[in-house]
Amino acid sequence: MFKIDNYSFLSTKLISLDVHLNEMINLYDSGNFPKVLLLNGQKGLGKFTLAFHFLNYIYSKKEKFSYNVQEKIINIKSFFYNSILNLSCADVLFLQAEEGKNIKIDNIRDLKNILSKSSLSSSPRFVIIDEVEFLNKSSVNALLKTLEEPSDDNYFILINNQQLDLVETISSRCLKTNIYLDLQQQRKVIDYFIENKKTILAMDYYKNLTPGLLLQYSELSNKYKITNEDTISSKLYNLLHGYKKDKNKALINMSIFLIDQFFYDLIQKNKNKIEFLSHLRLTIINKINNSVLYNLNISSVLNLIEIKLKDVR
Repeated sequence: MFKIDNYSFLSTKLISLDVHLNEMINLYDSGNFPKVLLLNGQKGLGKFTLAFHFLNYIYSKKEKFSYNVQEKIINIKSFFYNSILNLSCADVLFLQAEEGKNIKIDNIRDLKNILSKSSLSSSPRFVIIDEVEFLNKSSVNALLKTLEEPSDDNYFILINNQQLDLVETISSRCLKTNIYLDLQQQRKVIDYFIENKKTILAMDYYKNLTPGLLLQYSELSNKYKITNEDTISSKLYNLLHGYKKDKNKALINMSIFLIDQFFYDLIQKNKNKIEFLSHLRLTIINKINNSVLYNLNISSVLNLIEIKLKDVR
């Protein structure tokens, strides 16, 4: 039930989000931390990593290997850090939508059941709900009852990646923090991963992707042997066949991103064909989405897309 994104936990150094972490720490230390905090922002800006660093600050305070507030670094020898990796921490609960699906009402009911029981420790208990925009109506109604009457020791951090419209009744019960990184801050994050994590970038859309998505899509490009020199047809072939095999929804998202960039470049060069190109772009994206929704034959979908792309060559 409580899925953990291990990739986020590798970011033991917080980059470009110092101001937001300091604000959260000040609120907590002054006794004014909200019962429900909503972190708003595009997917891939580091909101989950921000929340995780905040938790490390709180729970490692009394440890020998405490969180380095000045440098914004998690000590990997920390008991709390390792208890999270070992799935043995009872004070922090993580809930995230399954790939391409909504957060189920049964997940919320299980969460409520856990929260109704007293914690074995004297520490506060935090619930992190990632991709909160994937709560369906039933799940929202179930969660609202918990948010309206949280106990003194239970706190919620909700992460909205803005992939869908967030239900207003959820938003209205939160203290909202909007997360944004300018191009210089984003580049700082990317440079850190290149220099310290030996990340190899296989994409060059620095200005069009958040750091998290750029790193993720580069990783997928390396895995599925996609290069910048490949044609759009070749890229889609590798991505969609990769999805057929691995069922990783990120491959579909990357396919749609590449289509968007392909047609954006075409429109810049053909201002007199904006309406035609925009319609064609939407048609191809719909075909990709329908291939997932209706489990269509990937080869047939790719053939149809190839026929459409011939119109712009």
